[in-house]
Amino acid sequence: MASSAAAVPFLAPPPEQLRHLAAELRSLLPRVRVGEAQQTAEEFNREVFWRRLNEAAVNLSGEATILTTLFSRLPLPSPRETQRICEQIHVGIKEIIAVYYSLPKNQGITLRKLVRNATLDVVDGMAQLLEVLISPSQSTENSDLISCNSVSVACQRVPEIPKDNKAAALLMLTKSVDFVKDAHEEMEQAVEECDPYCGLLNDSEDNSDSHNDEDGVLGLPSNRDSYWSEEDQELITPCLALVRASRASLKKIRVLVAENGKKDQVSQLDDIVDISDEISPSVDDLVLSIYPPVCHLTVRINSAKLVSVLIKALEITKASHVTPQPEDSWIPLLINAIDHCMNRVKELTQHAANS
Repeated sequence: MASSAAAVPFLAPPPEQLRHLAAELRSLLPRVRVGEAQQTAEEFNREVFWRRLNEAAVNLSGEATILTTLFSRLPLPSPRETQRICEQIHVGIKEIIAVYYSLPKNQGITLRKLVRNATLDVVDGMAQLLEVLISPSQSTENSDLISCNSVSVACQRVPEIPKDNKAAALLMLTKSVDFVKDAHEEMEQAVEECDPYCGLLNDSEDNSDSHNDEDGVLGLPSNRDSYWSEEDQELITPCLALVRASRASLKKIRVLVAENGKKDQVSQLDDIVDISDEISPSVDDLVLSIYPPVCHLTVRINSAKLVSVLIKALEITKASHVTPQPEDSWIPLLINAIDHCMNRVKELTQHAANS
C-alpha cells in the first residue's frame, strides 16, 4: 500500500495550480510580443491558417467558460480535475501562439501585428481570469464572470481580423483617420469656446492689480494661465490648419490604398501604414500644446514634428503603387499648403525661438 501511495504524484491545491498557470501565461506575453515568424519549407496556406486560428479561439473561449463554471461555486474542483482543465488551457494557449508564429512576414507586417495583438489579448485575458478566480473578492464582485467575458470577447474578435495585408492596412488607416478626426474636433471646440472676455486682461501691467480686483467682482478670469492671449489666438489659426491638413492627408491616403492598393505589394502598404501611424500622436502633441498657458516654442517644435511626419507620409504614398500617376497627384498641392502653415507658425514664434 505504501508503494502504491508513493506512486501517486502530489498535486497542488486548485488555487495554487491556477496561480501557477497564470504566472506561466504571463511569462509567455513578452515572447509573443517580440516573436518572429517560424521558418518553414511548406508554402503558406491562407485557408488552413485562418481555420486553425479560429478553431483555437473557439476552443479557448469554451475552456474559459468551463473554468469559470467550475470555480464559481463550491465545492471547488478536485486537484486532479483542476490539473486536467489547466492542462487543456495550456495546450490551447500554446496552439493559438503557434498558429500566430506560422504567419510569415511576407504576408505583411501590418497583418502580423493585428494577429499578434489578438493573440496577446486572448492570452492576457485568460491570465486575468485565472488571477480573478483565485482572488478572495471574486465571489462578492462577480469579477470572475466579467473576466470570463473579456476572454470570450477577445476570442470572438479573432474571426473579425482582416484576412490580408491590404484589408489590415485599411483598418489601421481608418483608425488613424478617426483618431485625428477626434483631435481636430476637440481643437475646434476649444477654439469656439474661447472666453470672449480674454482680451480684457491684456492692458498694461501697471493696471494689473486694479483689474484683477475688478475681475473678481465682474466674474471675469483673473488667472492669465487659463485663457489665450491675442498672440496665442493668432498662433492657433495655422496650428488648426495643420491639424485639418493631417485629417485630409490621412483620408486621401486611405482612399488611394482602397482604390489602388494591391494585396501582393505588402511592403509598400506596410510603409504607408507605419508612417501614417505617426501622424495621430504628432497631432495629439500639437493639440495639447495649444492649451493655455501656451509655450510658443513648444508649439513651434510640435508643429515642425507634425509637418515632418506629414510630408514623409505624403511622399512615401506618392512614390508607391497606390499613386499610379504621381505627376497628376494632389499631393504636391497639399505639401505646399502644409509648408505655408509651418512658415506662418515660424513667423509667429520667432521671438520664442530667439529668446
